Amino acid sequence: MVIQNSVLAALGTTIFETNTRLAIEHGSVNLGQGFPDDEGPQSMKNLAATYTNQQSNQYPPMMGLPILREAVSKHAKQFYDIDSDWKSEVLITSGATEALAATFFGLLNPGDNVILLEPLYDAYVPLIRLVGATPKPMRLPPPNWSVDFEALEKSIDANTRMLVLNNPMNPTGKAFTHAELLEIARISIKHDLIVVCDEVYEHLVFDNRPHIPLVTIDGMRNRCVRISSSGKIFSFTGWKVGFILTSEHLLKTITKAHQFLVFTTPPNLQAAVAFGLENEQQWYTSLASRLQQQRDYLSTSLTELDFSVLPSEATYFLTVDIANLTDQTDQEFCANLTINSGVTGVPVSAFYEINPPTHLLRFCFCKKMSVLSEAIERLTKWRKQL
Repeated sequence: MVIQNSVLAALGTTIFETNTRLAIEHGSVNLGQGFPDDEGPQSMKNLAATYTNQQSNQYPPMMGLPILREAVSKHAKQFYDIDSDWKSEVLITSGATEALAATFFGLLNPGDNVILLEPLYDAYVPLIRLVGATPKPMRLPPPNWSVDFEALEKSIDANTRMLVLNNPMNPTGKAFTHAELLEIARISIKHDLIVVCDEVYEHLVFDNRPHIPLVTIDGMRNRCVRISSSGKIFSFTGWKVGFILTSEHLLKTITKAHQFLVFTTPPNLQAAVAFGLENEQQWYTSLASRLQQQRDYLSTSLTELDFSVLPSEATYFLTVDIANLTDQTDQEFCANLTINSGVTGVPVSAFYEINPPTHLLRFCFCKKMSVLSEAIERLTKWRKQL
């Protein structure tokens, strides 16, 4: 007899794994992988190594090292004027995805409904279903990915407990405006919703736009769970150090889930991130301007090659519309592009639950300029051969 979890058993191999294998097979420039080529400050690497050799490598406190929890609280105050008690309102997690899992496991019950804005980060749906809750995607249309607030409010029923807001948004690159956040706050307060705010790209917003955490909107302080990621702040995606900032009454139950997921996070990495938040601010506050240059280069170059490039206000990602280039689906086109041009993207249909659009691709620009230039050279040769 085979015993398996029905939610996990139903999941296939992710498109990211499939495309990466194909890219390796064909020696492709992989612009589908959502992590940067350049890593963060050397000072943080040095501190992590020194801590490993000179400090305790045993279990740190379950909620995280006090120095990091305090640094997270100070960071929120400095950048967004968010007041918090680091002792009772900040939790360190093993990455932002673990933070999401702990939040869903801690706050949801079977039968609860969760509103998701689609396209969406692929971890949301299986984690919510593992709780026995039901994801309720609401589609945002390109190119501006605007929220239909009337439809959003109509989608709320007696079982709706939570809304997940990814701001800035992966894969669309959307940064929500203050007016949009005010409306989300109004609806959340009216219908007594908890809002999980996935803000891992908070420092990667372009063109002098501000990042506005939903928790700063009046009435939202006690109903938001704000999730951040040192991996995105410092380009150390493999370190898997995430943060939750929320009210004490919500964090108590989230922490109970966290203790049975991973219990804690490596202390050397926590210490290095605490140092970085306070001492490497110039590095991470200038990261957006460096990425903006890469975005502009890739966007301009793809436009010259007849790709229809959608706006990208934040994150690592550009979305392109391929409807004018092919009758193939995005998955077919993406595979053929890898094989025939030697450049790999990701079909945006992978970020939808049912009946996705099939004419959009996502490319990552968080790569070295030499890598982006090589990708454009290959695409230029491919276009000339068509």
